[in-house]
Amino acid sequence: MGCPVNPLDDIAEDCCLRRMRNILRDDSHPGWQFFDLLPSSGRYRSMISPTNRAMLPTGWTVRLWLLFKLLAMVHAEKMPDTGSCQPHPSCHECIRSHPSCAWCKQLDFVQAGESDMERCAPRVELERRGCLPSEIMDPHSEQRVLEDRPLSNSTQHQSFTQLAPQRIALQLRPGEEQRVTVRFRRAEGYPVDLYYLMDLSYSMKDDLENIKRLGSHLLAALRDVTTSVKIGFGSFVDKTVLPYVDTAPSKWQNPCSPSDESCQPAFSYQHVLKLTDNASEFESRVSQQRISGNMDMAEGGFDAIMQAVICKEQIGWRNVTKLLVFTSDGTFHMAGDGKLGGVYMPNDGRCHLDDRGLYTKSHLYDYPSVAHLAEVLSESNIQAIFAVTGPRLSMYEELSRLIPKSVVGELREDSSNVVQLIADAYSSLSSTVNLVHSSDLAPGIAIAYDSHCGDSETSGRTQGECLGVRVNQQVEFSVRIKATTCLPGPQKVVLRVLGVGEEVHIEVATLCDCQCGDTQSNAPHCSGGRGNLTCGICSCQEGHAGRLCECKPEELVDAEATCRDANDTGPVCSGKGQCVCGKCQCNAQASGPLCKCDDAGCERHNGQLCGGNGQCRCGNCECHQNYTGSACQCSLETSGCTQEGVVCSDHGHCVCNRCHCDAGWFDSHCSRCADCQTPCEEHRNCAECRAFGTGLLQKTCSASCNQTVNVVLASATDERWCQTKAEDGSLLIYLIERDKEGSISLTVNGKEGNTTKKTFRLVLSSVLGLVFFGVFLIIVYRIVLEIYDRREFKRFEKERKHAKWNEVNNPLYRSATTTVINPKYNSD
Repeated sequence: MGCPVNPLDDIAEDCCLRRMRNILRDDSHPGWQFFDLLPSSGRYRSMISPTNRAMLPTGWTVRLWLLFKLLAMVHAEKMPDTGSCQPHPSCHECIRSHPSCAWCKQLDFVQAGESDMERCAPRVELERRGCLPSEIMDPHSEQRVLEDRPLSNSTQHQSFTQLAPQRIALQLRPGEEQRVTVRFRRAEGYPVDLYYLMDLSYSMKDDLENIKRLGSHLLAALRDVTTSVKIGFGSFVDKTVLPYVDTAPSKWQNPCSPSDESCQPAFSYQHVLKLTDNASEFESRVSQQRISGNMDMAEGGFDAIMQAVICKEQIGWRNVTKLLVFTSDGTFHMAGDGKLGGVYMPNDGRCHLDDRGLYTKSHLYDYPSVAHLAEVLSESNIQAIFAVTGPRLSMYEELSRLIPKSVVGELREDSSNVVQLIADAYSSLSSTVNLVHSSDLAPGIAIAYDSHCGDSETSGRTQGECLGVRVNQQVEFSVRIKATTCLPGPQKVVLRVLGVGEEVHIEVATLCDCQCGDTQSNAPHCSGGRGNLTCGICSCQEGHAGRLCECKPEELVDAEATCRDANDTGPVCSGKGQCVCGKCQCNAQASGPLCKCDDAGCERHNGQLCGGNGQCRCGNCECHQNYTGSACQCSLETSGCTQEGVVCSDHGHCVCNRCHCDAGWFDSHCSRCADCQTPCEEHRNCAECRAFGTGLLQKTCSASCNQTVNVVLASATDERWCQTKAEDGSLLIYLIERDKEGSISLTVNGKEGNTTKKTFRLVLSSVLGLVFFGVFLIIVYRIVLEIYDRREFKRFEKERKHAKWNEVNNPLYRSATTTVINPKYNSD
């Protein structure tokens, strides 16, 4: 069913449009309404007027929308049904509303002042309120196997049965799922029809010579795996209009190049040989074929496939395994390409072969789309084998992903390996079992598949699938069918295995009406014959009213006055019911003489009214047995508080099946104490004072401690020995023993110093020693340096005093002299 995104966007878009149009047509987008213009035969947008076409979503919009829709569908399918049964006024409406709803038809079930809507509730609730099980209408889905022929084994060859059962009748209650088990066994020797469809363009010339000698080898290969096999033959080139073929008279008669090569005129598709088991006839008819030619690399193979599938009588298809072998070394034209040659009408999906087997409408109808081909191949149960050359392999693999039950094989340039290729492809197709349902599934029916394939299992898929199924191996599928609404009438669902001509026919009807069996006209229960009785409810005759037709409305004087409090001008019955015959008939969520009690206004717990453990009556919860509390939230059970037969370890009390611990105790069963001393801590002070005379009790040891204390020197490796800190921080090691009389003796192994403090002190003293030693060295260095400097200074002073300097003038010395002459000076 998937439509993967393909490099050829038009293919993927057309596939998505066609296969999902039924889902999309209910949406509110103004363009979705035009999806109905796309018929099941795969027509495309050119049918729609330009105005309407503009309103259609684009290809990527379609894909995104489909993604969201599919995710929503999967999410809705996986989500549990969180709805619940709500009261309804009639049995029919009750059982249609929810699968858990049941209806009580017991005459005296509804009390005075209550509405008949109270008859609609879950079965357990109705029985609790006093309705007899035989008076409860609670239909459930049923299935009847109408035909179940045994599966064939390897010794049966006259008639084959691979799929069972063959016919089933289902009665489905809306919202309730029913499982149908379908069995499939791959029979040995199942008949095969093989139609060989060959590209006869010029590039396939050498291939044709090999195919002419193919018949006997192909039949021999298929007869190794089946008792009955028929083969047929057809060929194709392309549409007989420009630009696909050359329409010039000379080229029309001989389209091959070089011109001295004798070729037949171009054609679109020709059916040559009807399916036959005569190998000689196959070789004879194929040997008469001549090569042809066209102008481009793409061929008209899609036209040929469509005609070969649709023209069932001309081809001679039987209701067996049907294979269509498509061989080509070129690409393919698809929907829309025909416009290049003026061919714009969408392919109509009908047979147009003349008496010679030629396709006569190729110049009128466009190539079919991939989605259209996928649909007709699937509906006709034909499996396609694409035998193509290496350069085209990837393109045809993409095409195969869009066509169910198809495979691709690599063809040698001269088609010499085609027999082995077909045999391998047939083996691959036959070993894959795909169980699907008909595409025209009625709205309101949902189907999911669980596959049981022996070594592997899958669940919740849109189709059943088993891989690698061997001959005579049996696999099973659980088909889960659910009606989401009441169907207008019996609907048919057809299940089939792709590639197999057998089907499972399922007739689906819905249980939407109550067959109470108490219908009575003029029933005495209805006030002596004033009404007709159906499912415990009275339908009053004209002129009578009331739940039991007990009054005539015209005889009542101001009937509504009795349905209100005195001087009350508000709505009758507090607006929560109807005034019938001067009495209030309350709605489902109200009660009391004037419907003042709100039966839906009680306290909730965990989102449920009365915690789901009681009934709401006039605003108060009436709890079921073993429940209490304002919202019935408290269970009276004590299983959650009990451990080894003791409730809350005797250190608390059980409330709502949970322990409330005494002060100082905690955990789920009050088994742990926050402030309690361990036995080792309890006897620590006595062990210290009795053995060593130290600790907190050293002054009152004799009066406070009555244990017997022994001091030993043996090593204490047993985990029973206590290792605690003494008062001075040292490690105290001792063993506590109790004799039969209850006397306690302490065996003290020893008292080890506090290694932590010792280590700290040692480290501290070392550090302080290093500090003091460094400071001492610095002081000594400064003292020595000071003494040395003082001595040097004294020596300098002494030398300076004894120094004598020569004070004679230096002959080289002359004092500086500056002579300035005033130019204005006159000596005179």
